Amino acid sequence: MLKDSNYCGVTMALRHFLTLRDLSTLELNQILQRAIELKRKQHNNEVFQPFVGKVMGMIFEKSSTRTRVSFEAGMSQFGGSAIFLSPRDTQLGRGEPIEDSARVISSMLDIVMIRTFGHDIVERFASYSKVPVINALTDDHHPCQLLADMQTFLEHRGPIEGKTVAWIGDGNNMCNSYIEAAHMWGFKLKIAAPKGYEPQEKFLSEFAHCVELVDSAEDAAVNADLIVTDVWASMGQEEEQKIREKAFADYQVNERLMNLAHPDCLFMHCLPAHRGEEISETMLDHMNAVVWDEAENRLHAQKALVEFLINENLKKD
Repeated sequence: MLKDSNYCGVTMALRHFLTLRDLSTLELNQILQRAIELKRKQHNNEVFQPFVGKVMGMIFEKSSTRTRVSFEAGMSQFGGSAIFLSPRDTQLGRGEPIEDSARVISSMLDIVMIRTFGHDIVERFASYSKVPVINALTDDHHPCQLLADMQTFLEHRGPIEGKTVAWIGDGNNMCNSYIEAAHMWGFKLKIAAPKGYEPQEKFLSEFAHCVELVDSAEDAAVNADLIVTDVWASMGQEEEQKIREKAFADYQVNERLMNLAHPDCLFMHCLPAHRGEEISETMLDHMNAVVWDEAENRLHAQKALVEFLINENLKKD
């Protein structure tokens, strides 16, 4: 039950960013270009504060250094402020229904970001929210990271359309968002995951036109323009670490794998990285690794997203 508002005789739905498909390819590309522009302003020490007095609520049920710093710094640079709510401050769905929390919290804020477990939590919150909601990570999707990754590729290599991307490792939320990204930006995605750790079948079948499951990390890496990986055990899976280390032993991204790829192939990792596990000890120092740019771009890409959503919401009022 999305809230609608009448704008110039047209009903305008409140815009959210729960998955990449909540925006059109045109809008996603506009956000990437805007992120590059905002980054330039930031690097030139230009003060740009369009959102003085605006407040973002940051609901964290899963902790994260990069997500908190990037959103909080971004709102501050925009002249607004951000309120950090830890699991101790708010327990979505425990003690108060999510729908009630959404109504109350959103009545006091201009935009909300949520980092949580079940994807249904952000969907339920968004459907009762009066303001835009950003998914800053759920068990199923991590769309904000994809904005940063796509910005980074664009800066280093130009448009990603028609390119080949290799995902190596766990078929997790990052992998799911890469599957959606392949569809939205028009690149080919080759996924190499150990048996039992492949992405959910519903994602693979829906995007069969741009996604291929391959048998080995080597198969995925051949002629790739971008190689991406993530930790073998995500947050909440630490007790599986030993089992996963065994299952993922042949899925390390290293220099040998990079040599199979296109000579200009970039390497990305959303961090934190475990050297000696999903990447070799020296992979972050590889000449084609752009991990630090990728991490910084979380700030700029999310600022462009926040600006887009707040402005879209103002349009409909």
